[in-house]
Amino acid sequence: MKKIICYGDSNTFGYNPKDGSRYGENVRWTSILQNKLGTEYEVINEGMCDRTGFVNNPKGVLFSAPKHFPKFISKSENPYTLILWIGTNDLQFLYNISLSAIEKGLEHLIKLAKTKAERIIIIPPVVLDEKILDGYFRCQFDETSIAKSKDVGSIYETLADTYHCEFFDVNKIAKPSDIDGLHYDENSHKIIAEHLAQLF
Repeated sequence: MKKIICYGDSNTFGYNPKDGSRYGENVRWTSILQNKLGTEYEVINEGMCDRTGFVNNPKGVLFSAPKHFPKFISKSENPYTLILWIGTNDLQFLYNISLSAIEKGLEHLIKLAKTKAERIIIIPPVVLDEKILDGYFRCQFDETSIAKSKDVGSIYETLADTYHCEFFDVNKIAKPSDIDGLHYDENSHKIIAEHLAQLF
């Protein structure tokens, strides 16, 4: 059985923008991907809400990929594929992260991943919708966050090419929900899974 580890934040976890709950097994893109690929694969959801990719989150290690990912990947059995979808929470204005810091942080995670994973798929952060400024997460994201979310995709694509990873731009096939401008609705989870399944 080929293991596919999906390492990410709330959009991997399956956050429901309607009420803050977690989508059920039949809705999350990871579960739909599992159903589409069948028993030859095991899709493992390693998403965590509010997880950062390149800065340390005050909530602790589990929420901070710079601290959590090295330990996680070292203990993991060599996966056939690692899907790395991280970096959206780093765009919170609290962290004031630079594009160069994002580049260095992502490069570090990719190098760690390559010590274990046979195949790596890189997904860039969600391009934030302006509606985020009027919703629940306006206390974390601002206009600068939105601008950075539009710029980081090229960094992810360049690093994916440099380190011979695959680049999957989710922003070309799905947009975040109008409810919060950050998380995906049920239909988008389905679309994401359908497109990812085509890579296997």
